[in-house]
Amino acid sequence: MQPARPAEARASSAADQSATPCSVHFDLYLHPLLEEPPTRSAVDAATWQQYQTLVSRARGHCAGCPLLVDCLYKAVVQTDISGYVGCTTPKERQQIRTKLGVKLDAENFDTAAGTRGARRPVDHDDVLRARAAYPDDSLEMLANRLGCSLSTVKRHMRRARQKGAAPSPKKAAPAPTVDSVFEAFDEVVEVRRGRTAS
Repeated sequence: MQPARPAEARASSAADQSATPCSVHFDLYLHPLLEEPPTRSAVDAATWQQYQTLVSRARGHCAGCPLLVDCLYKAVVQTDISGYVGCTTPKERQQIRTKLGVKLDAENFDTAAGTRGARRPVDHDDVLRARAAYPDDSLEMLANRLGCSLSTVKRHMRRARQKGAAPSPKKAAPAPTVDSVFEAFDEVVEVRRGRTAS
């Protein structure tokens, strides 16, 4: 089953306000084999067949979902999500990211939880880059981002002012379009699935 293309999915999204398949069939999407996909060489034939069956069922549900476009885009471009999401496995999403040149930052759960790990030395240029990337953040917020103390950030900013070195803003790579994500999806996922189905 071919997933809906962006325009088709947007049109069906407005018409269909039903619950998403992943919320209706949560037991399928939360199955341990879909949450942490096995390596074919590491499991027996029965387990691999069960995994393929689960993927096929999940794919059938995802392909008709009104939120497929948004779900796939966010899972590829914005957040590294585990499990089966947006008609893709984690491995397929990584292959799409590689094809598109998308690099995701590692999740920082310590910062999200409000805790900080062991302090580590912070490079002066890292502080300046963080300041340029997040000009509206307070120095305390920058310290949290960098995993260092507030006084460390202040010291590096003071040193930069004394040298007269204004931090140059680093331009972020533009995010890929929805259409380019779906083109990569077709190249990575659909072509490979077509070969395995034959």
